[in-house]
Amino acid sequence: MSKHFEHSSFREKLIEHLFIGEMLKLSWLKDDCQLEVMRPEVDNAGCDVVLEDNNIIRHIQLKTSKFGAKTPSQKVNVRLASKPSGCIVWIIFDEETLELCSFYFFGAEAGKPLAGLENAKVAKHTKASADGIKAERPNIRTISKVQFDRYDSIEALYNVLFVPKS
Repeated sequence: MSKHFEHSSFREKLIEHLFIGEMLKLSWLKDDCQLEVMRPEVDNAGCDVVLEDNNIIRHIQLKTSKFGAKTPSQKVNVRLASKPSGCIVWIIFDEETLELCSFYFFGAEAGKPLAGLENAKVAKHTKASADGIKAERPNIRTISKVQFDRYDSIEALYNVLFVPKS
């Protein structure tokens, strides 16, 4: 059994910490040390971490996939759209080293609310009922990978998250 499967919760938290660490490092290197990190006590709106910089608050749902995975989409809680600058960051990591390789972003520009969930496909449960029916999950939407923007550096992602377009 693969360690990645057996200890997937551990790995998810580890990658979350690596991501936050890289964001904090960028704030340090910019000589402003202004990035604030907050975590919701309860995740009932799809938000894993809240980051604030440049007066922009980002409620972020984090997703992860190993490099080379064929994952075609991600499931997103519709309540994320009600949060200030809600967004999804999908982290692609190296399975051997856990290095963060690239980032997929779904959201609006800095300071703008998340849009695009209203017309997205309603997700279904992964397990079927005794009758073989997979019930719909009315508050969860499926977002295709092609709807995400790809960034190959943490710096580029940081700018998308916190620098408003002029």
